Amino acid sequence: MRAAYVLYNGLTVLDFIGFYDALYRLRTMRFLPEFSFQLCAQTSQVQDEHGLTILTTPTETLRGFDLLVVPGGFATRTLRHDAAFIRWLRTAADCPLKASVCSGSLLLGAAGFLTGCAATTHPSAYEQLRPYCQEVRTDRIVDEGPVVTARGVSSSLDLGLHLVRRLAGEEAQTAIRRQMDYPYQ
Repeated sequence: MRAAYVLYNGLTVLDFIGFYDALYRLRTMRFLPEFSFQLCAQTSQVQDEHGLTILTTPTETLRGFDLLVVPGGFATRTLRHDAAFIRWLRTAADCPLKASVCSGSLLLGAAGFLTGCAATTHPSAYEQLRPYCQEVRTDRIVDEGPVVTARGVSSSLDLGLHLVRRLAGEEAQTAIRRQMDYPYQ
């Protein structure tokens, strides 16, 4: 199981860290020992909206991954109109499971991955999301099978645990939730 975490300048770091922590435990707690991830970006480093620098692996294509996860951040509002970035994101078309947190759904939508689906995002971006999906929902997690979207920033933890359940089952989700001391329902 190979995961691509799509990073870019201006992301909200909690959008990334929440799901990262839950999914990382799949390997460390031996539920999916073969689980691996790559911090994918178009550059060798990105900065979050406050200047925190994250080292990444410049990636020409997002093909060959089993899971793609896109965090949000205010930069998504302009990045969704960046033709080169969206072309790059579309290289993940064959990825069987795509997910986003917060306004990361705007990027999935701009790439065409939300067509015909219900989706969610941060409440401040509901109107921007509408053109990309069939229905905007206010749910914390919207699971449409091959695409899962999570609402606002803190829902990244919920998304991570939701993906843990999809990938490794309820027992893994419960154990990881307890290890994180998180009251996820």
